[in-house]
Amino acid sequence: SDRSAGLGSSAPNVARWLGDIRTYFPSSTVRVMQQDALQRLRLTEMLLQPEILETVDADVHLVATLLSLSKVIPEKTKDTARQVVRKVVDELERKLANPLIQAIRGSLNRATHTRRPRANEIDWDRTIRANLKNYLPEQGTIIVEQLIGHGHKRSSLRDIVLCVDQSGSMASSVVYSGIFGAVLASIKAVSTRMIVFDTAVVDLSEDLQDPVDLLFGTQLGGGTDINRALAYCQQMITRPTQTILVLITDLYEGGNEPEMLRRAAELASNGVQVVCLLALSDKGAPSFDQRNAAALASMGIPSFACTPDLFPDLMAAAIQKQDLGIWAAKNDIVTVRAEE
Repeated sequence: SDRSAGLGSSAPNVARWLGDIRTYFPSSTVRVMQQDALQRLRLTEMLLQPEILETVDADVHLVATLLSLSKVIPEKTKDTARQVVRKVVDELERKLANPLIQAIRGSLNRATHTRRPRANEIDWDRTIRANLKNYLPEQGTIIVEQLIGHGHKRSSLRDIVLCVDQSGSMASSVVYSGIFGAVLASIKAVSTRMIVFDTAVVDLSEDLQDPVDLLFGTQLGGGTDINRALAYCQQMITRPTQTILVLITDLYEGGNEPEMLRRAAELASNGVQVVCLLALSDKGAPSFDQRNAAALASMGIPSFACTPDLFPDLMAAAIQKQDLGIWAAKNDIVTVRAEE
């Protein structure tokens, strides 16, 4: 359509369309259409311009478009395409990493510090600061009313699973998920896995050290089998009560819908903290399966769209096992209501 011409945030529909054609056409036709899109968008010409790296903005839609076309981009411009993606991802990571790291570390500290520590677990620095109000200047001493401990040291205090739908409509969410996944993987106190899915399930956890490698491992567009993705996550989860499963999808299920809802209910009843993000982008969730979202809500699994700026605070709330429905309301986020 005319509205899809050009690049950038004015045309987020390009990446969605490029992904959606994989659902409706055979692969030979898709390749021809992608090559045609490459010419119409003048991407090859753009990538041949040396100044492109200096002028490119941190645009998620551009990254999504390049990822969608990665299989048909000519060899001579593939390197530049990768550099463009690297530049945009680096800029976004610089902006998003610090708030996420601070939020996660702060929430882990609050979640793991114990108020009844053994002698060898006392955190003296925190204990002294917590009891300064009880300082007696005449005696030069502090009356300790409250002991604060270091808590139990473990290799990872929470297991986080990002399970991300690769369908065309979720293109921006895939890009943000890849960046957040890489940042989470750099925090030793949490264990992070990243799963992407269409009708197949791919575990990209090994690529989390480099978000660009990870993003080029995705294949935007195609069908959707949420049930299969949840089945994979189920077998991977070993500590349900310490696990946060972030399912990022618009909930349009092409697989077995009743089975998908049964699995979600099972995960929640086993103690996994499940949250469904209908979108992880600045654009919100323009379209999602209302019925499935309401069914999840009736199981206590909140469904809502989340902006990248709020994602760190959401993860902090999840780590502290807060009620995420209440968290969403405090942040003026509309959640889907349970079926009446």
